[in-house]
Amino acid sequence: MQTIEQTKNEAGQKAWNKRPLIISGPCSAETEEQVVQTAQRLAATAKVDMLRAGIWKPRTKPGMFEGIGAKGLPWLLQAKKLTGLPTTVEVATGKQVHDALTFDVDVLWIGARTTVNPFSVQEVADALRGVDVPVLIKNPINPDLELWSGAVERVARSGIKNIGLIHRGFSSYGNTEYRNAPMWHLAIEMKRRNPELLIINDPSHICGRRDILMDVAQKAIDLDFDGLMIESHIDPDNAWSDAKQQVTPEKLAEMLDAIKWRYETAEEKEF
Repeated sequence: MQTIEQTKNEAGQKAWNKRPLIISGPCSAETEEQVVQTAQRLAATAKVDMLRAGIWKPRTKPGMFEGIGAKGLPWLLQAKKLTGLPTTVEVATGKQVHDALTFDVDVLWIGARTTVNPFSVQEVADALRGVDVPVLIKNPINPDLELWSGAVERVARSGIKNIGLIHRGFSSYGNTEYRNAPMWHLAIEMKRRNPELLIINDPSHICGRRDILMDVAQKAIDLDFDGLMIESHIDPDNAWSDAKQQVTPEKLAEMLDAIKWRYETAEEKEF
């Protein structure tokens, strides 16, 4: 008889191995109804492999919405039970790792504001020792491949076997078109250095606005990325964070249908 831990790991691993890997969900978990409804509408599209939601949100300035906190984790667990979608959340501290795993989060990711700080990455890596969970690592905010590589190495040394990369763009002075400049050559070089790691693109944080999401998503697929992480919300204009870059689950499905895919497995999702 399978244990809950075994079942959880198998669900996360199955999603992890899909190509293209499609991750979607709200920038921030706001209410249980919002999380569950978003998950149900995403599941109804039959195009999404994993549900994401921000539980803890590192913000630029104090007073901004910094996430609902651990009380949102049961909402994600409920959404997974109702839809079958594995879940993924961002973690930045050892306690957040513990809390996320307590509520059966299937995949963890380290955010750009954490990747930039080796002390923070090491704290997360230490909390992951002895745990069998896939971990995605976003590029650091600043265009520094050594920091990105260092984060991968720290997590790998903790014993994590399934590690992936998320390209979410980089801060650059004078950039006006994107929220975070894609600097595609850096993502390509990171993949060249780590050909065994999956790499997915995050058009939401690169663009910062929904009208150019499609262009960036298509560019990523043309460059042979392994998937996409795109934020979706049942009411994007009234989202508590990053409203301009989120789309409805139905709009996401339209976008995925419009992309010219390079994967034979994409046909299985009827894109």
